[in-house]
Amino acid sequence: MKNKDALTRFVFENTPIRGTIIQLDEAWQTLLQRKDYPAIVQTQLGEFLAANTLLASTLKLNGALVMQISGDGPINFMVMECTSDKHLRGMAQYKETVEGTLLKDLFGNGQLVITVDNNKSNERYQSIVSLDGEKISHALESYLTQSEQLETRIILATNDHHACGILVQKLPGKTEGNEDDWNRISQLVATIKPEELTSLEPEEILHRLFNEDNILILGLDSYSFQCSCSRERVSNMLISLGQEEINSIIEEQGTIDIDCEFCNQHYTFDKVDAEELFATDIHHQAPKTKH
Repeated sequence: MKNKDALTRFVFENTPIRGTIIQLDEAWQTLLQRKDYPAIVQTQLGEFLAANTLLASTLKLNGALVMQISGDGPINFMVMECTSDKHLRGMAQYKETVEGTLLKDLFGNGQLVITVDNNKSNERYQSIVSLDGEKISHALESYLTQSEQLETRIILATNDHHACGILVQKLPGKTEGNEDDWNRISQLVATIKPEELTSLEPEEILHRLFNEDNILILGLDSYSFQCSCSRERVSNMLISLGQEEINSIIEEQGTIDIDCEFCNQHYTFDKVDAEELFATDIHHQAPKTKH
C-alpha cells in the first residue's frame, strides 16, 4: 500500500451515504512490537484498532475515543484509544490459552464500553454495548444502528503487517427514497475479501466495489502510534492517591515503580520524588461523565 497509516474519506455523490477506509501499517506494527501476542489475540487486537479508528472518524472529536472490552473469557481485557490528534495506542490482556473465534468464546460474559472524552468541555460521554454477533464489527454495527440510529456496515481485516477496515454509513435525516441504494451498497461492501482490503489502494477498492457509482474522495488523514503516558501524568495519578498512601508504599518498598502497559515505558519515584509531588498544591478537576 502506497499510503501508510492513512484514512480515506469518501461520499456517494447521488445518495446520502458516506464512508471511510482505514489502512494501518507502521502504527499497527509498532503496537505489536510492544508485546508478543498469540495469533488469535493479535487478530482481535488488529480488528479493534481498525474499528476504533473508523468509529472515531465519524465523530467530531476534540479529545479521545476509547473503546474497551472486559469479560471473563480467555481475552479478559482489550482497550484501544484514538485521539483527535490522530494518535493511536492499545493493548490486550489474556490468559495463557486462547481458543475460539466468536466473541462469546474469546471474551466470555463481557461488554464493550465506548467512551468519548471531550477535552474542550471536560465532559465524558459513555455507552455500554453488548457483545452481540460473531465479530467486533457486528457488535459495533448493532450499536450504531440501534442506539445511534445510524445504519452502518463495517468490514475489518488484519494480518501481521496491516490492520484495515471499511465503513459505510447512511447519513442521518436523509432516508427517504434511499433504502434501495443503502441495501445495494451495504451488500457490495460485504463482498470485499480480506486480502483485497489489506493490499489494494483505496482508489482500487472503491473502483472494484462501486464502479457504477460516482464516488467523491474527500482526502486523507494520517495516523501514528503514540502513547500519551508521561511522567507528569503518572505524577498526577500518584497525587490522586494521597500523600499518606504514597509515603506508605515508599516506606515499604523503597520506590514506586510503574510500567505503562501501552508502550512499556518505565517510571520510578523515590522518597525525594514523592516529596516533590506534594510540595506544590495541585488541584484536579475530574471530568463529568454522561451516559
